[in-house]
Amino acid sequence: MVNRPRQILLLAAGLVGLFAARGLAGPPYLTDDPEPTDYQHWEGYLQASGEHTGGSYFIDAPALALNYGPLPDTQLSITVPLATAGGTGTRAATGLGDIQLSVKYRFLHETNGWPQIAFFPAVNLASGDAARGLGNGRTWVQLPVWLQKSFGAWTADLGGGVGLNSAPGQRDNAYGGGLLQRSFGDHLTLGGEFFAQSRAAAGDGAFLAVNGGGDYRFNEHFHLLGSAGHTVAGPSHVFWYFALGWNW
Repeated sequence: MVNRPRQILLLAAGLVGLFAARGLAGPPYLTDDPEPTDYQHWEGYLQASGEHTGGSYFIDAPALALNYGPLPDTQLSITVPLATAGGTGTRAATGLGDIQLSVKYRFLHETNGWPQIAFFPAVNLASGDAARGLGNGRTWVQLPVWLQKSFGAWTADLGGGVGLNSAPGQRDNAYGGGLLQRSFGDHLTLGGEFFAQSRAAAGDGAFLAVNGGGDYRFNEHFHLLGSAGHTVAGPSHVFWYFALGWNW
């Protein structure tokens, strides 16, 4: 039986892994998007995210996410977090979390009749100390496909994939979500989503969550973004994300 702090870590690792992307979706949402960083451009996020249930918590803060477009329709990403885990009578631990490396490849562009579609595999390195609750314990991968279609001021994202995780006490799982956003001029975008994941660990359960957030752009280079959500079915979890993003 996996103890409660370990269960929190398992679900949080899955959620935080999904934050390490970009575009109209991605940060600050759980549902991702197929739009890569522009060719020969950079994007960066100084971010904080967390997941709480009962008296337990798992926080990645601060974390640095960097995206680069080395080729057209291709994005390389890395996320390096400082992780903190604690609660339920256990002593809080802080240290390097699991580093994520990913590649986004958009193989279909949006047209009047078709959405844009991308494959976005990610490798989560076992760089965090699992004995202290700061990492998964073994390297694991995520294999999602994401779609996006725009309708005037509205943008819809949909997709999902599988997580392949062979660490002790953990399970392969499936996940997916849908996101709807609306832009209000050049500066503000608001959105809401649903997100579901199957059981990812022994002793844990599948869940369905709702999440809302927004993105405020100060100018073409800097923006502030955040979201918060809660499960509506399955184990009770609260999660949140805030970041300062910039591009050059």
